[in-house]
Amino acid sequence: MSRRNGKPKKILEISSYPPPRAGWGIRVSFVKEALIEAGHVCDVINIAPESRKIPSPEYLTSMNGLDYFWKCLKLSLQGYRVHMHLNGNSPKGFILTILAEIANLLTFKRPVLTVHAGPYQIYFPKERAPHLTPMFKFIFGVARKVICNSEAVKEKIVEYGVNPEKVVPIQAFSKQYLRFHKISVNGELGGFIANRQPLISSYVFFRPEFFIDDMVRGIAELVKSYPDIGLMILGSSDNSEPIRELVQELGIEKHVYFAGDQDHDSFLTLVTQSDICLRTP
Repeated sequence: MSRRNGKPKKILEISSYPPPRAGWGIRVSFVKEALIEAGHVCDVINIAPESRKIPSPEYLTSMNGLDYFWKCLKLSLQGYRVHMHLNGNSPKGFILTILAEIANLLTFKRPVLTVHAGPYQIYFPKERAPHLTPMFKFIFGVARKVICNSEAVKEKIVEYGVNPEKVVPIQAFSKQYLRFHKISVNGELGGFIANRQPLISSYVFFRPEFFIDDMVRGIAELVKSYPDIGLMILGSSDNSEPIRELVQELGIEKHVYFAGDQDHDSFLTLVTQSDICLRTP
């Protein structure tokens, strides 16, 4: 972000924030770092369930709904523009977004939104939750800019009647993501890594559009030719039960390890120890 007329901007990032060093939080920490390096002022309201009430010099807490709205309004009055981060999976996130937008609008500023994740989520796009169309029209409509991570997501946002010129796709990657502190991997996971060759890692969400069942069946076929092969599945274990049952049904429990969610440093350590990184659709 440039400093127009030499004046620094005041940006209020609203998102999860480290710790843990994972998900949006790590991304927003990079954004904050870059804004400050460019001479702007940047504060963060942490809305992560696991850490939002823990005081830190790195962010502002959000103790409850009233505290959250008051901080949004107070900082808006101080000249901050809201940069809200949300996805299409969290009703609570929708409410927090609307409150932050209202606070900014009351001080005659239009917020900026970043929409995370892909074109198909629980309540997004329109065909997934048509009853929420008026809400999304408001959320997207009042925003000055809407940032997403692909043209496919932009197309779905525009379907709500949003001006396509204000929707900006930016690939969700930067060189900062490659920075990490290598950690030791021990225990059961360490043993799995040591005994599997080749080792495949894949970061997934357990949703139909990721075709995890096809990947697991593919591993079952590869085991016939590569008896030491291993698949390390990274990501939240929510809704993983059908895939776990399929792994047992195929008799490949020794070849598939569900590593669960990992923080940024652990995740990249595991990826660097893999022979193949398999990207899902």
